[in-house]
Amino acid sequence: MMTFAHPERLFFALAVVIAFALIYRVIERRATNAAITYSSLDFATGAMSPRRFPAILLYAGLVAGVAALAGAAAAPRLFVSLPVKDATVILCIDTSGSMRARDLEPSRAEAAKAAARAFLDQVPAGTRVGLITFATNAVLLAAPSDDLDALRAALDRLPAPDGATAIGDALNLAAQQSPKRGTRAIVLMTDGVNNRGVDPVSAARQASGSGIAIHTVGVGTNDSGQLIPGTDEPADLDEPTLRAIASLGHGTYASARDAGSLSAAFRDVARITVWERRRVDGSTLFAAGGGALVVLSFLAGFAAGKFP
Repeated sequence: MMTFAHPERLFFALAVVIAFALIYRVIERRATNAAITYSSLDFATGAMSPRRFPAILLYAGLVAGVAALAGAAAAPRLFVSLPVKDATVILCIDTSGSMRARDLEPSRAEAAKAAARAFLDQVPAGTRVGLITFATNAVLLAAPSDDLDALRAALDRLPAPDGATAIGDALNLAAQQSPKRGTRAIVLMTDGVNNRGVDPVSAARQASGSGIAIHTVGVGTNDSGQLIPGTDEPADLDEPTLRAIASLGHGTYASARDAGSLSAAFRDVARITVWERRRVDGSTLFAAGGGALVVLSFLAGFAAGKFP
């Protein structure tokens, strides 16, 4: 996406481009007429017989270069994705017993690992990422670090799914591991209903009060028919609570019904938390690109014998 700080100057740029194109064509016709006047017909016919493609390409390059140079006067503004400065993200991954369910292939637990790796693949260098697992208790598996390879290794140490679900405890621990300043976010992934520890909504409210954004990803559905392996309890999902946590944390909520959508949700969250759309001045880029096109076009013209 691109805007212009001085769009009224685009009319000037357009006039410059049109004037250049017309003057170039006039000069080219005069050169052609001169060649016909002072050369034999056979020589002129042979000189004008080559394919027109190189000449057209040269002409297009010159016009495009002049257009870019003239367009720089309108102060173009480009919107680009840039890494967020001083970003820290804490991943909170559910490892309760219900993560053994296989409605996500090969299992919810393995799909969670793949999704976390998809998140790390989107993270730019310099971003600090931490990893917390939670079941009956919340455990810090990796302190926030910009060593993403170490984070990938930590994912291989995720505990086997077992126990209850302490979402609130995970949020509290994540808030404790977050720095006091900078861009901070918690990404919570769970497939269960909180049944241990502190109230997750209260924990989310406290974290949000410290300026920490919270994004939640719910795994599975309430109507999947899956039971927590080894029990008669359904593998439910408390979507209203996850939505409330995301709302309190000024974040987003995404649901994932399969491994592919889970990884996609984590990639989307990564783009939100560690990348930002920023407007930058494109005048220098336009001027440099236009100048390069003009110079290259003239050099190509000289090499091809287009110019004396």
